[in-house]
This record gives sequence, C-alpha cells and structure tokens, in this order.
Amino acid sequence: MDPAMFLGRFDGQSKLLVRALLCGSSGAHRALEVFHRQQRANPDMSLSNFIETLCQDEVCGPDRTGQPLTVGPLVWLFTALLKKNLLSFIHLVYLSLPCPPVLHLLKCLCQDPHRTPWMTAMIRQLERNLEVHNEEPLYTPHCGQRLKELSQRLVGSDETGGWAKCFSRQISECERASGSSELGTQRKRKGSFLALDSDGEDTGQESKRIKVEVCGSESLDDEEKSATTELSGRLGNDAPAETPAEERTPAAAAESPSDVLPEHIKVSVLQIKELLESQTEWDQSSMEMFEVLNDCDPGQVELLCSMLRFPDLPEQTLPKLCSSILAPSFDFSYSTAATLIKSLLLQKILSLSEPASRCLVTAGTSLCSRYPRPVCHALIGPVLEEKTIGNPQAELLNRLVESCLDSHYRLLVLQMTFKMTWGEAVLSIIHSLLDSRLDLSEELFTQFTGQLVSQGPKFTKSVKFAKMMLTVLTKYNSHMTAEHKQSLHSCLMVNETFLKKSLQAALKRITNS
Repeated sequence: MDPAMFLGRFDGQSKLLVRALLCGSSGAHRALEVFHRQQRANPDMSLSNFIETLCQDEVCGPDRTGQPLTVGPLVWLFTALLKKNLLSFIHLVYLSLPCPPVLHLLKCLCQDPHRTPWMTAMIRQLERNLEVHNEEPLYTPHCGQRLKELSQRLVGSDETGGWAKCFSRQISECERASGSSELGTQRKRKGSFLALDSDGEDTGQESKRIKVEVCGSESLDDEEKSATTELSGRLGNDAPAETPAEERTPAAAAESPSDVLPEHIKVSVLQIKELLESQTEWDQSSMEMFEVLNDCDPGQVELLCSMLRFPDLPEQTLPKLCSSILAPSFDFSYSTAATLIKSLLLQKILSLSEPASRCLVTAGTSLCSRYPRPVCHALIGPVLEEKTIGNPQAELLNRLVESCLDSHYRLLVLQMTFKMTWGEAVLSIIHSLLDSRLDLSEELFTQFTGQLVSQGPKFTKSVKFAKMMLTVLTKYNSHMTAEHKQSLHSCLMVNETFLKKSLQAALKRITNS
C-alpha cells in the first residue's frame, strides 16, 4: 500500500510519527525524537489513538490473482521495514505506554501472515517486557532445531582441540583480512582459544557457551542471515574514516572503487541495476530498493551513482526513478540530494540541442520542488556558468525558476549571476527573475546595477539586454538613487537598439529618492 494512502487515517500528531517511521533504517530513532518533542509540548499526550488506528480493520488485497479480499488491521498493510521500525519504536517507549493497547497491537502483529522471524522475536521480547506469560523462545523453531543439532555435534566431539578447530578457519580468515597492526591481537585471540581448550572443566564449559552462541549465529535461516548482514553493514558505516591517500599502500590504491562499499549496499546496487535495465512496471517493492540511499554517506552516494551510470540513463526512466527517491520515507541531506541531482540531470541539460522532453521537465520540476537549494547549487548554477548554453537550457531553467522556486531561492539565483560572465541565455533568465518582482534590498540592487554597467558594453546591440534594462527602469524605479541613475545613464548612452529612446525616457521619468 502506498504510504500516502494510509497517512490520511491518522490524526495530526500520529501522522508525524508515521512520517518519522518511514525514514528508512533510522525511522525508530526519528520517531522517538518526534515523540519526545510532542511530550514536551503536551505532557498529557498519549499514543492510544495512534495504536488504535494501527489496529483498525482495513480491506487487504490478495497476494495472488484469484484469491478473495480479506479484512485485517491497518498495520498489516505496512512495509516490512515500517513494521520493523514500529516494533523498535514501541520497544523504546513501552514503559511510558498503557499496557492494554500495546498488547492489542502485538496480538495484531502476531496474526500478520507476512511477519518475519525478526518480528516474531521482537513481539515475544516485548511480551516478556510487559510481563505477559510467554515461555516460547525468541528464535524460530527452524533456527532452534539447527542450534540443537549443532550443539549435539559439538558436545559429542572427543578430540582435543575440537573447539579451537571449530574456530581455526575463522581466525585464519581474520588474520588474512587484517593489517599488520592487528596481527599481534589476532595471535593473542588464537592463543586464548587454545588455552581455554586445555583448561579445567569450569573454564571449558564457559568457553563452550561462548562458542555455541557464535556458531549458533551461523545456523540462522536465509532470512535471518540477510537481516544480520544488513545490520552489520549499517554498523560498518560508523567505522573510522579511511586511511588518508598518502598513507595507502599500492595494493590498497589498486582496489576497485566498489570495494569500499559495505556488502548490503553492493547487493542493492546489483538489484537497482537490474531494475533500471528491465522493461517491467515498478511496484512498491521496486521502490523499496532505493531505501539503501538512506544508509549511504555523500561519498558512497556519489560512488553508487557512478556504478549505476545515472548520467547515461534514458530520459523515460527519470520520472519513475524520481518518484521512487522522492517518497515520504526519504529525507536526504543537502550533500546527498545535490549529488543525486547533479548525477541525474546536469549532463542531460547541458547536452540539450532542442527543447527538453516531457520526462526531463517532469524529473527536474519534481526534484526542484522537494530540494530547491541543492538544485540551485548543483544544477542551475553549473548550467549558468557554461558559456555554450542556448535557448533549450534557458527555457528549462526559466520553467524551474517560475514553477518551483520561491522568492528566497530566486534571489539566490540572481546573486549567482553576479559571479559569472553573462550571455544571451543568462540574460533571459535574469529578465525572467526580474519580471517576478523580486524584493531587492538596497545593497543587492546596488550590486545588480554595478553588473549592468560593467557587463553592458558587450550588449550594445542586444535586444534582450535592452528589454531587461527596461524592466529594471519600470518595475524597480522605487529603488533608484541619483547614483544609480547616473551609472545607468552612461550605460544607456552606448545602446544601439531601437529601444534606446524608450530606455532614456523611462530613466528621465524616475524621480530621485
């Protein structure tokens, strides 16, 4: 179910919590921050309405064609990630919640036909926290059977050094992967395993308990393995920064760029690449593939865009892609949004030789409406700085400015033009900005008139420049001082277009302020 469809079921406060839970892997902690802010604003607030809405019955579509419609709680329609974030959030705040509504929600989730082993374990843990009589283990029956078989096999080993042998392969792999700075530590760990094996009964039993836990984790079924890999990949994002370039060894420098990405991001890159190359329709699961962007830092996003060859994507793919990354579950930082926008649109706009296609316009306007500041700096500014742009680029930028940018960002674009050499395309964009009656401060207007005077001599025969000047004299005459009039008078004296007399007449009509 599209998140936008079920958001309408919630009241204002609850809707903010749901939006926070939609924020990828960090959804639970974002929801906690929202909850604390709401508590500070209203100490008597309660999550009862939120939980009650989650448990309300909704019509659920069939999993396969031919199956009848069913009725189930609204929470069943959530994505797997959203349910995971919801349970994590409940686990963080259950002490401040009334017990009956939480138990009712847990009961609904227990009956969910699409619950995962992780959900089952978290539900049982919450029931234990709430002191509900539940003696079922947290792991799944399949995982329990695998653990039992492994324990019996390991306990039945009579060979000296059996436990050390169990871990010998892991230790040797760690030694190969680690640098020379960790070699001593790994040898100590290996020695400690061997020493534990030859110790007395008590030490041996404790060692067995530790090792059964580690080996048991290897016996998870496929779904639990993928969840563990995903978690370790996310934790890897918090690892120390990479070694500076001057300290890297030649072998490290020869590594493929993709080697610096965590494993779960590499897997997602392959899935997204296959999706982009396919001709099938995109569904909700297709859009969820892009949630990996929430786990990436700006450097990883840039590498991911390069691996997926975003600049070379066909334009007809852009609307679907932009619709996916603009979903409510995404809230990119400035750097991440700027990287995506530059990779997706910049090269396509610079290479235009005819008016932009409908797909390119749709992608540009959707991204500009959601992320106006990154679009200004990563797209509009670089396009304006190119001296070879023409009417196709100017028409598209004018469309973005007029339909997507408010007055604050239009002023930002105007200020950008002060730092570049003007051409005919830039003149048309400045004229469009001035037509929108910008609220110019005295300082900003003085800077602008300075640009008119300094760059005007190149446009003595330009009708576009003359029309822009006429707009300045008629729509911004209240900003004019005697100094401004004198500066602009010298600029108009060299004008050679048919509008020269109209410009001079407009300047004379302005009274000094």
